[in-house]
Amino acid sequence: MTSIENRFKHALAQKQPQIGLWLGMANAYAAEIVAGAGFDWLLIDGEHAPNTLDSVLAQLQAIAPYASHSVVRPSWNDPVEIKRLLDVGAQTLLVPMVQNAEEAAAAVAATRYPPEGIRGVGSALARASRWNRTADYLAQSNAQICVLVQVETRAALDQLDAICEVEGVDGVFIGPSDLAADMGHLGNPGHADVQRAIEDAIVRIRAKGKAPGILMGDEKLARRYIELGCLFTAVGVDTTLLARGAEALARRFKQDAASQEGAKGGVY
Repeated sequence: MTSIENRFKHALAQKQPQIGLWLGMANAYAAEIVAGAGFDWLLIDGEHAPNTLDSVLAQLQAIAPYASHSVVRPSWNDPVEIKRLLDVGAQTLLVPMVQNAEEAAAAVAATRYPPEGIRGVGSALARASRWNRTADYLAQSNAQICVLVQVETRAALDQLDAICEVEGVDGVFIGPSDLAADMGHLGNPGHADVQRAIEDAIVRIRAKGKAPGILMGDEKLARRYIELGCLFTAVGVDTTLLARGAEALARRFKQDAASQEGAKGGVY
């Protein structure tokens, strides 16, 4: 490995829309199956899925031979967790629940070696540098890390312009489910008030020169967000694909018309 160029970061900078899939199964075999499906990026979820550092590593390794780019969501905006994810090879991070510019700046600092940030130096132990086989890894790394921050509350939307102005933030991801909950519409991200807030945020993020992103399993809404300028859009979740596909197959053979109300109302 002689180059650590982050293709995903470059695509966002060139305003090229990237279509992704969320991975919640915490399994490398499942990750490899979808890695060959043609998505631009795959999100390995460390916030809501039962992932550990070992399972994240295994999925990074499974996806690596394919064209899909791995994005990892840590469980929190924690510099120790971020450091460990970077060392095992994550180049793009989606940091949850960022409320203001200070928290966004802290996320960026956690991904940068000094003097630009606070990332600890352990490249001889790290898959990221191919155990120091990558020439000039320490010098190259800062510029190739992609930082995406999540805004998921009304308070965060109030601070959106300031968050977008933080140097080193490449993109801002809108969390529809948490935003809906914070706005008093738990389980209903399709509510008109939530939709207005999402659409306004997408336009504001693009106007600030950053890449907007979102997760939306409703195809009509996903296409609407892309039309508005979303540049990294996850259009489904692996667990949902399996659950709904399995249910549909069972119904076809058992003639079961059971209600799917439990599957409605979310973004997945």
